[in-house]
Amino acid sequence: MFIYSFKASTLKLFGIMALALIVLVSLIIFIPSYDRSDTGEPVIKNEEINYDKIKTNEDRIQFLSQFGWTAESDPEESVQVTIPEEFDKIFTGYNELQKQQGLDLSKYKKKDLMRYTYVITNYSDYEGKVYANLLVYRNKVVGGDICSADPSGFVHGFSAE
Repeated sequence: MFIYSFKASTLKLFGIMALALIVLVSLIIFIPSYDRSDTGEPVIKNEEINYDKIKTNEDRIQFLSQFGWTAESDPEESVQVTIPEEFDKIFTGYNELQKQQGLDLSKYKKKDLMRYTYVITNYSDYEGKVYANLLVYRNKVVGGDICSADPSGFVHGFSAE
């Protein structure tokens, strides 16, 4: 059995660490970042999404634009809804969708919310009508979705992903 050992000097150790740091910084600087805007899908900016201070129609449209959506200027529907005290199977599934986007409707059981429904005009790869539903409680968006008008269509969170 052969054992080979060597003693690295402090200068060599710092030289290797400096070289590794230079390679890492070079990779970070020169690796291209890809933007999905060329696919036609909405792009979420790296800014934090603002769910508060949703008082006016313009605020709601601006909220949707944070996710890259363009909505018609007036809501298709504005109704008051009450979150049930006990969630059935369908509402439990809908709340799971809300949890995936960082929201939770179970905090609002037995509360009256406003639901604003807007027509989305820039949804790509779909020919039918697409709606954005916003659930607002005390000037804060507490839930919502993007969905198609087709009964066999789709429902997903505010993000296009």
